[in-house]
Amino acid sequence: MWEFLTRNRRWLATGFLLALGSSFGQTYFISLFAGEIRAEYGLSDGDWGPIYTVATLASAALLLGRGSVADSVPLSRLAPSIAVGFAGAAALMALGWNVWTLLIAVFLLRFCGQGMFSHIKVIAMARWFVATRGRAMALTNLGYPAGEMTLPLLFIPLLALIGWRMSWGVVVALLLFVVLPLLVWLLREDRAPQGQAATTGGAGIDGRHWQRPEVLHHWAFWALIPFLLTPGFIGTVVFFHQVHVSEVKGWTLAAMAPGYIAYAAASVSTSFVAGWASDRFTPPALLPIAVLPMALGAVLIGTAVDPVGWFAALALTGISTGISATLGGTLLPFLYGTDHLGAIRAIATAVMVFSTAIGPGITGLVIDWGIAFPDQGVAMALWCVALSAGMALVAARLRRMALA
Repeated sequence: MWEFLTRNRRWLATGFLLALGSSFGQTYFISLFAGEIRAEYGLSDGDWGPIYTVATLASAALLLGRGSVADSVPLSRLAPSIAVGFAGAAALMALGWNVWTLLIAVFLLRFCGQGMFSHIKVIAMARWFVATRGRAMALTNLGYPAGEMTLPLLFIPLLALIGWRMSWGVVVALLLFVVLPLLVWLLREDRAPQGQAATTGGAGIDGRHWQRPEVLHHWAFWALIPFLLTPGFIGTVVFFHQVHVSEVKGWTLAAMAPGYIAYAAASVSTSFVAGWASDRFTPPALLPIAVLPMALGAVLIGTAVDPVGWFAALALTGISTGISATLGGTLLPFLYGTDHLGAIRAIATAVMVFSTAIGPGITGLVIDWGIAFPDQGVAMALWCVALSAGMALVAARLRRMALA
């Protein structure tokens, strides 16, 4: 492992930085400011949720149309360009003056952060690594829990100290003066100069590199859609409604903040195991178990009587997130190869972003109808159990195809 780390440190550091930098466009970070945003613009949970949904849906649509640029634009140019746009989105969040600027700011944050930063990261790792792809994904996925562990603990007190607008000003500074220069430096030696995978990538099933129209006509892609939707939906709404949960349960955000550590620790440890298992047993083998821990976590949020229950729920959610994040980087190149991975994964990423879009809108409206978010967990858990049974059938067929 140490030799692998040292030999590939530049490439792994690039993936880690992209994952960590995406935090500023992830739901768990944006939702830290939900109370202040709702107060500033006079929004209820039912108002804020649909705004977030529309902005995220728009980002998914743009990603679907533009995600293929990762197949043609060198990553050394693409990643820094997105970082500049990301900083502009954070600046608009800090300076916004009405609901329309809020909508545009959230749209850009979601597109640049959760969308393109994560998209570029996965594309890069999938192309730069083949036999050790699962290990590389697991290592670089550490950037996500690193942000989840540290940023809430840093920004919750910062929010109280300097306010929510100035806190977004700090985000602008971090993106422009830390993330951007590091990306420029790390990508000076682009391992795949033109974004192509001919020399370093790997073929998919049938020993070839599939194109996007072929993938859209393949049964497996559509069978995987429910799986692509679920972790993003549940993981997003858990964090999106953390302020609401604190109000319902009578907990403070400061008391809930250590839950991020439990979530990140579970996600990290599980990601390493999932990365090894993906390389050893193939990615489809992980499909049936991926969302089962999340099912239990969803139930626990409703039954928890103190923050310790919240910590346990986030840890279980983190286990599913760790498995799903590894699958998100290994499954599609395993099935369809890497030559056209930017265009193919743009569809999958758009689906996942779509799930994070509809989640806050649906659950926010249900809250306004009188059903608190913690009480919605049973329905989500039942869906996860049914999905796991369906994915067992899908995984069995995919493994037979891969071995054929």
